Amino acid sequence: MSISTILGVLFGLGLVVGSIAISTDNLASFISIPSMLIVVGGTLAASFIGFQARYVIQALKDIGALVKKETVNRNILTQETGKIIRWGFLVKKNGILALEREAKSAKDQDYYLNYGIDLVITGYTADEVRDMMQAAAGEMFGRAMVNADILKNMTAVAPAFGMIGTLIGLIIMLQNIGGDPNGLGAGLAVALLTTLYGVLFARMVFAPAATKASQKAGIQRFRNLLVCEGLAMLAEHRSPRYIQDRMNSFLDPEIHYSIDKKGGGGKDKKKKAA
Repeated sequence: MSISTILGVLFGLGLVVGSIAISTDNLASFISIPSMLIVVGGTLAASFIGFQARYVIQALKDIGALVKKETVNRNILTQETGKIIRWGFLVKKNGILALEREAKSAKDQDYYLNYGIDLVITGYTADEVRDMMQAAAGEMFGRAMVNADILKNMTAVAPAFGMIGTLIGLIIMLQNIGGDPNGLGAGLAVALLTTLYGVLFARMVFAPAATKASQKAGIQRFRNLLVCEGLAMLAEHRSPRYIQDRMNSFLDPEIHYSIDKKGGGGKDKKKKAA
């Protein structure tokens, strides 16, 4: 779970609800099912009209993923670097077939990494491995950004449906001016609450989800390009020391991987001694 995201959501909602609670004792007056249906239903309808259904569903899943912990973080980047350096030792000692056996024994590797390993094992040159893996990374990034674009579109659409609800509410209110005065309050409530809901959903849900989806896609692309560079150097039969220095050049100095601290095979010296 992403603690910072959960705290941010709770803090934002707390500010809104707290401000309402301070201003009035009638919190129920800020709940309107018709207003919610206009904003949420209208936003979803516009999204399904404008985009393919499967991409909209994926984008909605990204909203749920807001509270999930990131799959790629600084420690993961260091671990990926160390893994490829260790493979460099294996290839140097036992040849490329050792990499194939190592890849088959690993259960937690993703498609992109397995794809790159297959390219290296097949015998492609370093430039060929790099070109194909960069193309794959670019396509993966492009597909991930489709979800972010849909969420950005929802950010723009939600306030628009809030204004539509406002117009509906005003029409209802005007129709009751010469008749039942009790209808004025209901119409005005729908008018104002739909605008409120539209802005809240846009700025508290859709916009943060779009930003996080874009950020995750960018981080994943960086990780993929880092792995791409490492596997290209394996195909080039570079030394583990060169692989380390080259991959570390992409990383923040605080998370550099060091063979000297880990031992000759990339394993921690303390664990090795134990």
